[in-house]
Amino acid sequence: MQEDAALELLQACTLEPLGVLTQASNLTLLVDLTRDGEPTGHRGVYKPARGERPLHDFPPGSLAAREVAAYAVSRAGGFDLVPPTVLRDGPLGPGSVQWWVEQEPERLADPSAGLVDVVTPEDLEPGWRAVVQAEDEHGAPVVVAHADDPALRTMATLDVLLNNADRKAAHLTLDTQGRLRGFDHGVSLHEEDKLRTVLWGFAGEGMSEQDAGRVAALAELLGGDGGTVEQLGTLLSAEEISALRARTEKLLAAGILPMPPAGRYPLPWPLW
Repeated sequence: MQEDAALELLQACTLEPLGVLTQASNLTLLVDLTRDGEPTGHRGVYKPARGERPLHDFPPGSLAAREVAAYAVSRAGGFDLVPPTVLRDGPLGPGSVQWWVEQEPERLADPSAGLVDVVTPEDLEPGWRAVVQAEDEHGAPVVVAHADDPALRTMATLDVLLNNADRKAAHLTLDTQGRLRGFDHGVSLHEEDKLRTVLWGFAGEGMSEQDAGRVAALAELLGGDGGTVEQLGTLLSAEEISALRARTEKLLAAGILPMPPAGRYPLPWPLW
């Protein structure tokens, strides 16, 4: 389905709750998108603002808006990684509603779609990037690693711009067309540096030509006063938009993905 058509359905359809996604940190409901009482055959993920757990470092009730802002940034730069997402009223009040990502059945048993894994050091194969060394429950050494995949590199680039504080392995998947999708961006776009990710394997390396073009496209849009800036202004504070603009310009000028910070913990917890 075309993106604009998906957005129209998300905004206009009635949200019929099907159940609660129990693995989520905040209240998250799977909903049917219906019209005039009839199912459209499509579903969404509804996160009401009233179901958000308070955080000490993010303004209360702001996570749903950040989900939508992350989608807006992904679309504005042409990253095509975050599913269509809108902010609207629902059965439990205002919240974000995101297009449900259909997956192949075998993917449901592997939340990270085989893109992130824990292996022994000797089993780390070519084509994989080590992120962190650890020990298993028996004290044996293991390595958390992710695939050396161009789409993952693009996701890592987008996460730098989003200042994503929670890129867990389980927040990645492949849809039925094999496209990489990323979700759960409620704790992103803070004005202070909070990047925490399982995709540090690309740190210190240059962006691809395509990703550099995406960052440049976003920088151009953020440098004006058009629709992207207007939309973000309804979702984020002026300070957060300024910080997004600064991160974009800094990454474009540097041309390389940043290294993990030395002064704070750089990984999400848990990793999955």
